[in-house]
Amino acid sequence: MTFTTANLCDAHSEEVNFQIAEPLLKPYGGRSSFCGQITTVKAFEGNVLIRTVLEEKVENRVLVVDGGGSHRCALIDADLAHLATINGWQGIVVHGCIRDSGIIKQLPLGIRALHTHPLKSHKKDQGDRELLVTFAGVNFKQNHFLYADADGIIVSESMLS
Repeated sequence: MTFTTANLCDAHSEEVNFQIAEPLLKPYGGRSSFCGQITTVKAFEGNVLIRTVLEEKVENRVLVVDGGGSHRCALIDADLAHLATINGWQGIVVHGCIRDSGIIKQLPLGIRALHTHPLKSHKKDQGDRELLVTFAGVNFKQNHFLYADADGIIVSESMLS
């Protein structure tokens, strides 16, 4: 699908279930534009559940991770990003940090995160899946649609064209 978030805003910003994320997240992946249906994970400083979700084969999905905005470790690394590309994920949006950014920028995957951090996450098997998660002024809900490009991130209840 070819889109720009600017054009989507022009066409749909008056709709009730249309949200635009605050510009908090930086691009890190090799794909500058990506879109898909949302899968959510809430995991604070532990990425075991994130790995479990990224191991699933999917089509046109984006993983949204609420990492609580932690700047103390990275939730996504090159191994998880590579796993995501193998299994069909279009992108990952992280309210937290990533690492291995030099490798990640070469992968065909869209990634948005707060920052980078060299420390790996804990291997805590904690977290929740498919919950409403809220950050950057947006409510990210399971199966809603996310569109991201160089200008920003949009979330909509329905597919936009």
